[in-house]
Amino acid sequence: MRFAYADPPYPGQARKLYHCSEIDHRILINSLELNWPDGWALSTSSSALKSILELCPDDVRVAAWVKPFASFKPGVNPAYTWEPVIWRGGRPRARDEPTARDHLSEPITLQKGLCGAKPLAFNLWILELLGFLPGEDTLDDLFPGTRGMSRALSQVRSQATLVVI
Repeated sequence: MRFAYADPPYPGQARKLYHCSEIDHRILINSLELNWPDGWALSTSSSALKSILELCPDDVRVAAWVKPFASFKPGVNPAYTWEPVIWRGGRPRARDEPTARDHLSEPITLQKGLCGAKPLAFNLWILELLGFLPGEDTLDDLFPGTRGMSRALSQVRSQATLVVI
């Protein structure tokens, strides 16, 4: 199977955090649908979730990355301590196979060189959500950033099976 993961600058953040143009999420989601029909995952922010979901097909699901340690900003209350992941498709699992969870509790990364860099456990969880099988499947990382997904893919390829988190 062929999968994709997209972690673009979140709506309204591209210029401020990355000094680039805003991503057209309508075009991005259409591309995910067209080019990765086996499955895809898309990270976004909780404040953008409603507008992004309106662009998605009806059969997507929303998973939650809960951050027990997160950056607290003065004057922001409540704090942003979770991020949604919208995903679609993936490999169906048999009853005797491990069940993936639709949430992950994992602290943020620090000093990775890019705001929003995801921890290794997060990237492994994305692979688990999609039912990625090392040696059989491919995953295209559309916004590689710090190359965290590449490290996760290297790790699972060196293991016999993907470990359920």
